Amino acid sequence: MPTVKTIRDYFESRVPTYLKMDFDNVGLLVGMADKPVTKALVSLDITGEVISEAVEWGAELIVSHHPLFFELKRISDEDLIGRKVIGLISAGISAICLHTNLDTVEGGVNDALMSLLGGRVTGLLNQSGLTPEGKPYGISRIGELDSPVEFDSFLIRIKSALNAAGVRYYSAGHPVLKLAVCGGSGGGDLPLAASSGCDTFVTADVKYDQFLAAKDYGINLIDAGHFCTENVVTPVIAAMLKDGFPEIEVRISSKHKQIDSYY
Repeated sequence: MPTVKTIRDYFESRVPTYLKMDFDNVGLLVGMADKPVTKALVSLDITGEVISEAVEWGAELIVSHHPLFFELKRISDEDLIGRKVIGLISAGISAICLHTNLDTVEGGVNDALMSLLGGRVTGLLNQSGLTPEGKPYGISRIGELDSPVEFDSFLIRIKSALNAAGVRYYSAGHPVLKLAVCGGSGGGDLPLAASSGCDTFVTADVKYDQFLAAKDYGINLIDAGHFCTENVVTPVIAAMLKDGFPEIEVRISSKHKQIDSYY
């Protein structure tokens, strides 16, 4: 039976830490490295509800995209993060987090997002560095659809493919063919998307000034929500676990869903 450490090392080989951004916190963040794992729960975030789900199911491990914490100075039941850490340790559950390294890695968040939207990746929108083999890597992707799609039809496609409660957008008045994607908070890449000749940029957490800029650039801008643009990676994580450790049970959280609603 694999241990938490075995699984941590497996993910390091598939989603290496060097791909992460400098601010990030990834890897085994909470838990017991030598504990055997028979059940692993996959979730975008580690919420109190997700921890309860893992406890009820009998999982020894949660693998999430978003880190449980970035800078932790104390652990106490007097704050939200502290209660989560205490809850995990008390239940004997470990937490492995794969964040911007999973955004970046080939086959990760942004490749999955592009695929779900019907596009094929043609390149990187921005380059963060080089692999030890000298291959460029970065988070955001450029891609193309097989043929142009009217913007309103593309909005319907996004809402359906991502199971989103709703989307925010600016329409520049032209169809979608060459697009850029960045799951999560990627509004800062809007100028790159425009200068790369993309007609559409799909991301999340777009600010007011970025919508204004989209009008000046003449580019379609779609905010499809942080959860929805990144939750696409939970099946990828689950597939990695099943591929590497067919002897353990793997389940994607059924409790954690999009938290924001639209009236």
